[in-house]
Amino acid sequence: MMRQRAIPGVDAPAAGGFAVLMPARARAAGEADDLLFSRWLARSGGWITLGAVALLAAIVTVWPMAASAQGKYSFGDAFDALIRWLPFLVSSGFLLNVLISITTMAVGTVLGVLLGLGQISTSRAIRRLCWFLTQTFRNSPWLVLLFIVMLTFPFEIVLGGFVVKIPDWLKAVFGLSLPVMANISEVVRGAVQSVPTGQWEAAESLAYSRRQTLWRIILPQCFKRMIPPWMNWYAILTMATPLVSLLGVEELITLSRQAMESENNHPELLIPFYGFALVIFFAYCYPIARLTLRLERRFAVKL
Repeated sequence: MMRQRAIPGVDAPAAGGFAVLMPARARAAGEADDLLFSRWLARSGGWITLGAVALLAAIVTVWPMAASAQGKYSFGDAFDALIRWLPFLVSSGFLLNVLISITTMAVGTVLGVLLGLGQISTSRAIRRLCWFLTQTFRNSPWLVLLFIVMLTFPFEIVLGGFVVKIPDWLKAVFGLSLPVMANISEVVRGAVQSVPTGQWEAAESLAYSRRQTLWRIILPQCFKRMIPPWMNWYAILTMATPLVSLLGVEELITLSRQAMESENNHPELLIPFYGFALVIFFAYCYPIARLTLRLERRFAVKL
Protein backbone atom coordinates (compact mmCIF):
# COMPACT_ATOMS: atom_id res chain seq x y z
CA MET A 1 0.00 0.00 0.00
CA MET A 2 1.45 3.33 -1.06
CA ARG A 3 2.03 5.99 1.58
CA GLN A 4 0.03 9.17 1.11
CA ARG A 5 2.20 12.08 0.00
CA ALA A 6 2.29 15.11 2.29
CA ILE A 7 1.03 18.43 0.94
CA PRO A 8 3.49 21.26 1.77
CA GLY A 9 2.03 23.79 4.15
CA VAL A 10 -1.21 21.88 4.59
CA ASP A 11 -0.54 18.50 6.20
CA ALA A 12 1.94 19.79 8.77
CA PRO A 13 0.21 20.60 12.08
CA ALA A 14 0.53 24.11 13.47
CA ALA A 15 3.15 24.24 16.20
CA GLY A 16 2.08 26.13 19.29
CA GLY A 17 -1.31 27.29 18.00
CA PHE A 18 -4.82 26.48 19.11
CA ALA A 19 -6.82 24.41 16.63
CA VAL A 20 -9.67 26.27 14.98
CA LEU A 21 -11.09 23.75 12.51
CA MET A 22 -10.00 20.13 12.74
CA PRO A 23 -9.74 17.92 9.64
CA ALA A 24 -13.06 16.57 8.39
CA ARG A 25 -12.12 13.00 9.27
CA ALA A 26 -11.76 13.97 12.94
CA ARG A 27 -14.49 16.54 13.56
CA ALA A 28 -17.14 18.36 11.63
CA ALA A 29 -16.12 21.85 10.58
CA GLY A 30 -19.12 23.34 12.32
CA GLU A 31 -17.90 22.12 15.71
CA ALA A 32 -14.99 24.52 15.92
CA ASP A 33 -13.73 25.34 19.39
CA ASP A 34 -13.71 29.03 18.47
CA LEU A 35 -17.53 28.97 18.50
CA LEU A 36 -17.77 28.23 22.22
CA PHE A 37 -18.38 31.90 22.97
CA SER A 38 -21.31 32.20 20.54
CA ARG A 39 -22.79 28.97 21.87
CA TRP A 40 -22.62 30.23 25.42
CA LEU A 41 -24.09 33.62 24.53
CA ALA A 42 -26.90 32.17 22.43
CA ARG A 43 -27.86 29.42 24.86
CA SER A 44 -27.67 31.61 27.96
CA GLY A 45 -30.06 34.20 26.60
CA GLY A 46 -32.98 32.88 28.66
CA TRP A 47 -31.38 32.89 32.08
CA ILE A 48 -29.49 36.10 31.39
CA THR A 49 -32.78 37.81 30.56
CA LEU A 50 -34.51 36.42 33.67
CA GLY A 51 -31.54 37.40 35.83
CA ALA A 52 -31.50 40.90 34.40
CA VAL A 53 -35.24 41.32 35.03
CA ALA A 54 -34.90 40.06 38.60
CA LEU A 55 -31.94 42.33 39.25
CA LEU A 56 -33.72 45.32 37.77
CA ALA A 57 -36.81 44.62 39.89
CA ALA A 58 -34.70 44.42 43.04
CA ILE A 59 -32.94 47.66 42.18
CA VAL A 60 -36.20 49.47 41.44
CA THR A 61 -37.57 48.28 44.79
CA VAL A 62 -34.57 48.93 47.03
CA TRP A 63 -32.71 51.77 45.38
CA PRO A 64 -35.34 54.55 45.79
CA MET A 65 -35.45 53.98 49.55
CA ALA A 66 -31.67 54.11 49.85
CA ALA A 67 -31.43 57.11 47.56
CA SER A 68 -34.11 59.04 49.43
CA ALA A 69 -32.32 58.34 52.69
CA GLN A 70 -29.01 59.64 51.32
CA GLY A 71 -30.15 62.77 49.52
CA LYS A 72 -32.66 64.47 47.32
CA TYR A 73 -31.39 62.94 44.07
CA SER A 74 -33.50 59.82 43.54
CA PHE A 75 -33.42 56.79 41.28
CA GLY A 76 -36.17 58.35 39.17
CA ASP A 77 -34.05 61.45 38.60
CA ALA A 78 -31.21 59.25 37.38
CA PHE A 79 -33.48 57.56 34.85
CA ASP A 80 -34.77 60.94 33.71
CA ALA A 81 -31.18 62.00 33.08
CA LEU A 82 -30.58 58.82 31.09
CA ILE A 83 -33.65 59.51 28.94
CA ARG A 84 -32.39 63.03 28.18
CA TRP A 85 -28.96 61.75 27.16
CA LEU A 86 -30.21 58.64 25.36
CA PRO A 87 -30.29 60.04 21.77
CA PHE A 88 -26.79 61.47 22.18
CA LEU A 89 -25.36 58.24 23.65
CA VAL A 90 -26.79 56.15 20.82
CA SER A 91 -26.09 58.44 17.85
CA SER A 92 -22.65 59.69 18.89
CA GLY A 93 -21.53 56.85 21.14
CA PHE A 94 -22.80 53.38 20.29
CA LEU A 95 -22.80 54.01 16.55
CA LEU A 96 -19.09 54.80 16.82
CA ASN A 97 -18.59 51.45 18.56
CA VAL A 98 -20.35 49.76 15.66
CA LEU A 99 -18.29 51.74 13.12
CA ILE A 100 -15.05 50.75 14.88
CA SER A 101 -16.07 47.09 14.98
CA ILE A 102 -17.10 46.95 11.30
CA THR A 103 -13.99 48.80 10.08
CA THR A 104 -11.70 46.73 12.28
CA MET A 105 -13.28 43.48 11.11
CA ALA A 106 -12.89 44.49 7.46
CA VAL A 107 -9.21 45.40 7.88
CA GLY A 108 -8.48 42.37 10.08
CA THR A 109 -10.21 40.01 7.65
CA VAL A 110 -8.22 41.17 4.63
CA LEU A 111 -4.92 41.00 6.50
CA GLY A 112 -5.89 37.74 8.21
CA VAL A 113 -6.70 36.00 4.92
CA LEU A 114 -3.30 36.99 3.52
CA LEU A 115 -1.57 35.86 6.70
CA GLY A 116 -3.51 32.60 6.79
CA LEU A 117 -2.62 31.81 3.18
CA GLY A 118 0.98 32.58 4.08
CA GLN A 119 0.81 29.90 6.77
CA ILE A 120 0.11 27.25 4.12
CA SER A 121 2.68 28.55 1.65
CA THR A 122 5.12 26.13 0.05
CA SER A 123 7.95 28.44 1.11
CA ARG A 124 9.23 27.47 4.55
CA ALA A 125 10.46 31.02 5.26
CA ILE A 126 7.05 32.53 4.50
CA ARG A 127 5.29 29.89 6.60
CA ARG A 128 7.52 30.55 9.59
CA LEU A 129 7.20 34.33 9.30
CA CYS A 130 3.40 34.19 9.03
CA TRP A 131 3.23 31.70 11.90
CA PHE A 132 5.37 33.99 14.07
CA LEU A 133 3.20 37.05 13.33
CA THR A 134 0.03 35.05 13.97
CA GLN A 135 1.17 33.69 17.32
CA THR A 136 2.61 37.05 18.42
CA PHE A 137 -0.55 39.08 17.87
CA ARG A 138 -2.92 36.26 18.79
CA ASN A 139 -1.40 35.82 22.22
CA SER A 140 -0.84 39.50 23.05
CA PRO A 141 -3.24 41.46 25.30
CA TRP A 142 -5.54 43.64 23.24
CA LEU A 143 -5.20 46.59 25.58
CA VAL A 144 -1.40 46.51 25.37
CA LEU A 145 -1.57 46.56 21.57
CA LEU A 146 -3.98 49.49 21.75
CA PHE A 147 -1.65 51.46 24.00
CA ILE A 148 1.33 50.77 21.72
CA VAL A 149 -0.53 51.88 18.59
CA MET A 150 -2.21 54.90 20.16
CA LEU A 151 1.00 56.22 21.72
CA THR A 152 3.36 55.54 18.81
CA PHE A 153 1.25 56.60 15.84
CA PRO A 154 1.35 60.34 14.98
CA PHE A 155 -1.72 62.53 15.31
CA GLU A 156 -1.18 63.95 11.82
CA ILE A 157 0.79 63.21 8.67
CA VAL A 158 2.14 65.77 6.17
CA LEU A 159 1.65 64.65 2.56
CA GLY A 160 2.76 67.01 -0.20
CA GLY A 161 2.20 70.09 1.88
CA PHE A 162 -1.18 68.91 3.16
CA VAL A 163 -1.72 67.97 6.78
CA VAL A 164 -3.78 64.83 7.18
CA LYS A 165 -5.06 64.35 10.72
CA ILE A 166 -5.46 60.81 12.05
CA PRO A 167 -8.43 60.60 14.45
CA ASP A 168 -8.15 58.55 17.60
CA TRP A 169 -10.84 56.10 16.52
CA LEU A 170 -8.90 55.28 13.35
CA LYS A 171 -5.78 54.47 15.36
CA ALA A 172 -7.95 52.31 17.60
CA VAL A 173 -9.13 50.46 14.48
CA PHE A 174 -5.55 49.65 13.54
CA GLY A 175 -4.70 48.55 17.09
CA LEU A 176 -7.70 46.21 17.32
CA SER A 177 -7.18 44.86 13.81
CA LEU A 178 -3.87 43.25 14.83
CA PRO A 179 -5.32 40.55 17.14
CA VAL A 180 -8.33 40.14 14.83
CA MET A 181 -5.94 39.61 11.91
CA ALA A 182 -4.09 36.89 13.83
CA ASN A 183 -7.26 35.03 14.79
CA ILE A 184 -8.72 35.22 11.29
CA SER A 185 -5.40 33.86 10.05
CA GLU A 186 -5.93 30.78 12.21
CA VAL A 187 -9.50 30.47 10.95
CA VAL A 188 -8.24 30.43 7.35
CA ARG A 189 -5.46 27.96 8.12
CA GLY A 190 -7.81 25.67 9.99
CA ALA A 191 -10.45 25.82 7.25
CA VAL A 192 -7.92 24.86 4.59
CA GLN A 193 -6.62 21.97 6.70
CA SER A 194 -10.21 20.76 7.27
CA VAL A 195 -10.59 20.00 3.54
CA PRO A 196 -9.76 16.32 2.91
CA THR A 197 -6.42 15.76 1.18
CA GLY A 198 -8.24 13.82 -1.53
CA GLN A 199 -9.39 17.17 -2.91
CA TRP A 200 -5.77 18.22 -3.39
CA GLU A 201 -4.89 14.92 -5.02
CA ALA A 202 -7.88 15.08 -7.35
CA ALA A 203 -6.91 18.60 -8.45
CA GLU A 204 -3.33 17.46 -9.00
CA SER A 205 -4.54 14.58 -11.15
CA LEU A 206 -6.25 17.16 -13.36
CA ALA A 207 -2.94 19.03 -13.76
CA TYR A 208 -4.09 22.01 -11.71
CA SER A 209 -1.37 24.28 -10.36
CA ARG A 210 -1.28 25.01 -6.65
CA ARG A 211 -2.80 28.46 -7.22
CA GLN A 212 -5.63 26.99 -9.31
CA THR A 213 -6.20 24.31 -6.69
CA LEU A 214 -6.48 26.89 -3.91
CA TRP A 215 -8.72 29.39 -5.70
CA ARG A 216 -10.93 26.95 -7.63
CA ILE A 217 -11.12 23.86 -5.41
CA ILE A 218 -10.06 24.44 -1.80
CA LEU A 219 -11.06 28.01 -0.89
CA PRO A 220 -14.62 27.76 -2.28
CA GLN A 221 -15.15 24.84 0.10
CA CYS A 222 -13.58 26.76 2.98
CA PHE A 223 -15.73 29.87 2.60
CA LYS A 224 -18.86 28.43 4.18
CA ARG A 225 -16.83 26.82 6.94
CA MET A 226 -15.21 30.12 7.87
CA ILE A 227 -18.44 32.13 8.20
CA PRO A 228 -19.50 30.92 11.71
CA PRO A 229 -16.12 31.49 13.43
CA TRP A 230 -15.77 34.79 11.54
CA MET A 231 -19.10 36.00 12.94
CA ASN A 232 -18.11 34.74 16.37
CA TRP A 233 -14.99 36.88 16.29
CA TYR A 234 -17.02 39.88 15.17
CA ALA A 235 -19.24 39.54 18.24
CA ILE A 236 -16.17 39.28 20.48
CA LEU A 237 -14.62 42.31 18.78
CA THR A 238 -17.78 44.40 19.20
CA MET A 239 -17.81 43.77 22.95
CA ALA A 240 -14.10 44.63 23.10
CA THR A 241 -14.58 48.08 21.55
CA PRO A 242 -15.22 49.76 24.96
CA LEU A 243 -11.50 49.20 25.62
CA VAL A 244 -10.79 52.22 23.42
CA SER A 245 -12.52 54.42 26.02
CA LEU A 246 -9.40 54.04 28.20
CA LEU A 247 -7.48 55.86 25.48
CA GLY A 248 -9.87 58.81 25.13
CA VAL A 249 -11.90 57.71 22.10
CA GLU A 250 -15.36 59.23 22.49
CA GLU A 251 -17.50 56.12 22.16
CA LEU A 252 -20.42 54.95 24.32
CA ILE A 253 -18.57 54.45 27.62
CA THR A 254 -16.60 57.70 27.32
CA LEU A 255 -19.73 59.70 26.53
CA SER A 256 -21.56 57.99 29.40
CA ARG A 257 -18.86 59.19 31.80
CA GLN A 258 -19.08 62.70 30.37
CA ALA A 259 -22.87 62.68 30.71
CA MET A 260 -22.65 61.61 34.35
CA GLU A 261 -20.10 64.34 35.03
CA SER A 262 -22.46 66.93 33.56
CA GLU A 263 -25.12 65.59 35.94
CA ASN A 264 -22.82 66.27 38.93
CA ASN A 265 -21.62 62.65 39.24
CA HIS A 266 -24.43 61.42 41.45
CA PRO A 267 -23.83 57.78 42.45
CA GLU A 268 -27.41 56.98 41.41
CA LEU A 269 -26.39 57.57 37.77
CA LEU A 270 -23.99 54.63 37.61
CA ILE A 271 -26.47 51.77 37.26
CA PRO A 272 -28.82 53.44 34.73
CA PHE A 273 -26.03 54.61 32.41
CA TYR A 274 -23.79 51.54 32.57
CA GLY A 275 -26.83 49.27 32.64
CA PHE A 276 -27.96 50.84 29.39
CA ALA A 277 -24.53 50.18 27.87
CA LEU A 278 -24.78 46.52 28.92
CA VAL A 279 -28.27 46.15 27.47
CA ILE A 280 -27.51 47.76 24.11
CA PHE A 281 -24.36 45.68 23.59
CA PHE A 282 -26.25 42.52 24.51
CA ALA A 283 -29.12 43.43 22.16
CA TYR A 284 -26.62 43.91 19.32
CA CYS A 285 -24.47 40.80 19.91
CA TYR A 286 -27.10 38.25 20.92
CA PRO A 287 -28.74 38.02 17.44
CA ILE A 288 -25.27 37.58 15.96
CA ALA A 289 -24.64 34.66 18.30
CA ARG A 290 -27.96 33.05 17.37
CA LEU A 291 -27.26 33.46 13.65
CA THR A 292 -23.76 32.03 14.17
CA LEU A 293 -25.18 28.84 15.66
CA ARG A 294 -27.71 28.53 12.86
CA LEU A 295 -25.01 28.87 10.22
CA GLU A 296 -22.82 26.44 12.16
CA ARG A 297 -25.50 23.76 11.92
CA ARG A 298 -26.23 24.55 8.29
CA PHE A 299 -22.63 24.50 7.05
CA ALA A 300 -21.34 21.67 9.24
CA VAL A 301 -19.51 18.93 7.37
CA LYS A 302 -21.73 15.86 7.13
CA LEU A 303 -19.61 12.75 7.79
